[in-house]
Amino acid sequence: MLNFIDRNPEMKFLESEYSRTGSSLVVIYGRRRIGKTELISEFIKNKNSIYFLATEENEVQNRNAFKDAISHFSNNEILKQARIDNWEILFKTLITDIDNKKIVLVIDEFQYLGIANPAFPSIIQKIWDTYLKNSNIMVILCGSLISMMESQTLNYSSPLYGRRTGQIRLKQIPFLYYHEFFPNKDYKSLIEYYSVTGGVPKYIELFYDSEDIYSAIDANILTKQSFLYDEANFLLQKEVSEVGTYFSIIKAIAAGNHKLSKIASNIEIKQTSLTKYLNTLISLDLIEREIPVTEPNPLKSKKGLYRIKDNYILFWFKFIYPNLGFIESGNVSLVMKKIKDNFIDHHVSYIYENICIEKLWSMNADGYFTFSFDKIGRWWNNSSEIDIVATDSTGNNILFGECKYRNAKIGIDVLSELEKKANEVEWNKDVRKSLYILFSISGFTDELIETAKNRSDVILSE
Repeated sequence: MLNFIDRNPEMKFLESEYSRTGSSLVVIYGRRRIGKTELISEFIKNKNSIYFLATEENEVQNRNAFKDAISHFSNNEILKQARIDNWEILFKTLITDIDNKKIVLVIDEFQYLGIANPAFPSIIQKIWDTYLKNSNIMVILCGSLISMMESQTLNYSSPLYGRRTGQIRLKQIPFLYYHEFFPNKDYKSLIEYYSVTGGVPKYIELFYDSEDIYSAIDANILTKQSFLYDEANFLLQKEVSEVGTYFSIIKAIAAGNHKLSKIASNIEIKQTSLTKYLNTLISLDLIEREIPVTEPNPLKSKKGLYRIKDNYILFWFKFIYPNLGFIESGNVSLVMKKIKDNFIDHHVSYIYENICIEKLWSMNADGYFTFSFDKIGRWWNNSSEIDIVATDSTGNNILFGECKYRNAKIGIDVLSELEKKANEVEWNKDVRKSLYILFSISGFTDELIETAKNRSDVILSE
């Protein structure tokens, strides 16, 4: 098991909720394997707490298991032997037995209770209003099915709407902290590992003992017995009903179809029908809609491109899904060859751009520049694209960046080409102050280094 890494803002928030006078109700949700249970386990250490994991069994089985958890916590032998057919009695008994001591009650995989009994959110709402809200208790409702947790606990139509005192949607751990998982790996290896696992702790844990990225892929993704082999399918099956349509959409995007029209054409579906599927995938944090960072009205822009946001999903749909037939028939070596031939240029290089954008945000927050950028993203038009453009709307500062993940050092030609493309960007063209930043995994030529020394508007970074 890896050490508990990052999650500092989440831990700080949970501690503040625990410290508040009286009760609190916190909803924690996020995709499977993202580390919700680990976060909660770390938080409840050395606290009076009850952890209950709901299952996909029926309501009676879950209620009996909850009764056992309550009786064990309060050492209530009478409750343990009793036959209870009412949730309210269990919560009322808990409040009576704790004698006003502060406790944390965790109900993990909460959504399964709502599946077993659609009225369960209403039951919890009544219990909260009647027994819990005026007690010295912190309740955490946790779940891994995003759409169900939102509908059962967060949406306006939910009986629990307005009861929660806070919520955490747990996201992937940023690359900034990735080296803490692999302290002995060099920077290049970290990027390659991250390009497959993303910031999902459970995936990272599987890759921990691998010699290199290809042996990690072979053991944990190309091996049919590994859960990662079919993880993408499982993730979508739990969240959506028309899995085949969603698979077709993600596969089309992974193959390089980023425009709405091209996705629709690729899977032979009307653009008007496609939007609802794309919005669902966005809500699940699997894809995102990007627009050129200089667009004045992002929501109304017709230049939007759809990209896969999740590193593992992107890798799986690029290299595993199209080759399932080869894997199933035992031709794993052929698939591995395809991966090795395309992994760096057609996958890692793209992920490296996202890492550079994250690094630029970090530099911005640390005060590296004499001004502060308020937008950082990509830019493109019909003929050109720039990996990174950042703008400072109050000071007319703009930064143009290129990210090169290649074995050779990059030279002055890359800077010249970047300057040429920058001239195509119209943003505040007559009054702006321009900076140029070049990211390179393999360093820079002496000529480019010398040029950067003599120019205050050029920055070189790894």
